[in-house]
Amino acid sequence: MHQEEIPQSRRALRFRYPHRYAERVVHSSKVVAGALLALVLLAGCGQAGSEQQRTLTVLAAASLTESFDELGARFTAEHPDVRVQFDYQGSSTLAEQIKQGRPADVFASADEKNMAKVRELVGAPQSFATNQLTIVVPPGNPGGIGSLADLAGDHAVVVCAPEVPCGSATRKVTQAAGVQVKPVSEENDVKSVLQKVVAGEADAGLVYVTDATAAGEKVQVIDFPEARQAVNAYPIATVSGAPEPELAAQFVEFARGPVGREILTRHGFGTP
Repeated sequence: MHQEEIPQSRRALRFRYPHRYAERVVHSSKVVAGALLALVLLAGCGQAGSEQQRTLTVLAAASLTESFDELGARFTAEHPDVRVQFDYQGSSTLAEQIKQGRPADVFASADEKNMAKVRELVGAPQSFATNQLTIVVPPGNPGGIGSLADLAGDHAVVVCAPEVPCGSATRKVTQAAGVQVKPVSEENDVKSVLQKVVAGEADAGLVYVTDATAAGEKVQVIDFPEARQAVNAYPIATVSGAPEPELAAQFVEFARGPVGREILTRHGFGTP
């Protein structure tokens, strides 16, 4: 096998001026080594930047979805090194997860009852919003619903399960009004009730005012005076042993402060 032929110009340089040829080789090696070092440093800087970002885990009632998404965006705008990770479910489900030891930083419940279930596992709860029920029906109101009493008729009505806050409020309202509703379905969170009405699977549903507001033209809203019999107070608290205790406390104050109040009010929540 023949060795690769070295061009004449390079042979001449190599044999006539060996020191200059060696300098060129050394210079090329330094350039390559410098480029590799730069790449390693850049990769290291990127990795260090990602490691510096902190994650704040917030467990929140499903009815807080739209308002807390906006609140989280505003919070991270002021804390660019923070990523807020939300988990929206029924308050009773989230309380049970906390009791089972799920790691989290903040818990925002749709009622005081479920917050009380974890009183030994959270900091001092503070009310930050209120909410109450309304009736939603599909556009055009095909079932002809006009009042709470109409829900006792022959209609397909969907409500929340009694163990979740919106279900507890439903029971209080119907009992106070003397209205017996026989729902075709009891859902684990208020968003599921709303979705069945939006999908046309029910003539009516009892949801929070805030969820009706978020649905916009997808539903028609029927307010009823009896709703004032069950106004839910929303408490928020840091979780004991939070991975990010300082950030958790800051988020709680942010939710209760001027920015949080403005966002929550715009989404239909009342003030505590």
